[in-house]
Amino acid sequence: MILRAVFWGSLGALAWTHAGYPATVAAVGRVRRRIVRKAAFEPTATVIVAAHNEEAAIERRIVNLRELDYPSEKLQIVVSSDASTDGTDELAAAAGARIIRNARGGKVAAQDHAVRETESEIVAFSDANATWAPDALAKLVRNFADPGVGYVCGQLKLQAADGNNQEGIYWRYEILTRDAESRLGSVTGGNGSIYAVRRSDYVEVDPRWGHDLSLPYLMVQRGRRAVYEPDALAFEKPTSSNETEYRRKVRMFEHCWEIVLRGNMLRRQPLGYLVELVSHRHLRYASGLLHVVLLGTSIALVRDGWIYATALGLQLALLAAAVAGVSVARYYVLVTWATIVALCNYLRRGVPPTWAAPDGTR
Repeated sequence: MILRAVFWGSLGALAWTHAGYPATVAAVGRVRRRIVRKAAFEPTATVIVAAHNEEAAIERRIVNLRELDYPSEKLQIVVSSDASTDGTDELAAAAGARIIRNARGGKVAAQDHAVRETESEIVAFSDANATWAPDALAKLVRNFADPGVGYVCGQLKLQAADGNNQEGIYWRYEILTRDAESRLGSVTGGNGSIYAVRRSDYVEVDPRWGHDLSLPYLMVQRGRRAVYEPDALAFEKPTSSNETEYRRKVRMFEHCWEIVLRGNMLRRQPLGYLVELVSHRHLRYASGLLHVVLLGTSIALVRDGWIYATALGLQLALLAAAVAGVSVARYYVLVTWATIVALCNYLRRGVPPTWAAPDGTR
């Protein structure tokens, strides 16, 4: 029966992307590991902070970067200002950064311009609201001693929020999967708070895309590795509530859908990495659609057996817990719903290249 096949297919896809895949990749990563040949390595490096109206955070960010344990004669700090209209440029310059001014074009366009205007062997990137550990850049860069590595992302630690946002729980689960993917070969996604690229491997992508999702798979398509360095630490304050996180996720998922639907992610990929992309990215972003299908088929099949009735009951219990304000349940439902809202927004109006910092994260 078609309905039963659709029910089990959606249930299986959800179970695989959220539980089966992370467990499998973690287990395989323990027994099959591709080593990164790390070594003491101090090439010239530029840390680029793309910023739009970040006067509340930018001075603190530059001070933090100037305190990195890296040879000062080999390090340049650049703020690529995306047409900031507040005091961002002046404050960053006074704190010791080089300022590159841009017409309003979005984060990726500002990053591309900064890369073209600098000459270091390594280009590293960070957000204005992040803080790096003193040895973070050195820990990132040591991975480039391995000639096969083109991209490295560090570990983002979310500091305690002043509210009920449960993003930290999800993030701890996410970085365990990322670590396992890196051990197998390459990660399927990074984070904007702390990452670096060998200049010769840097790729200018569509300005509507983000580096977090696009650069790792593009590296692998070009025969390079995109790896995770858990000892390179960055810190950020998350948004204060699940509702604010939901709005942030909608904006983020709009960009993800653009890449998934138009970025040719699966083209010319090794088989193992292809499975990782489908499991961790495509199915994860499709979670909202899969849940809608599962709920609909559960309702249609509820009289066909206890399994379907139980499945429907569990889904309704999850929704009831979210409505009642159970924090973890509310987080999961909101973030899952965000994937659907983001897809609808993307299909209706596309995705703009410009962005604004999330509320409460500076």
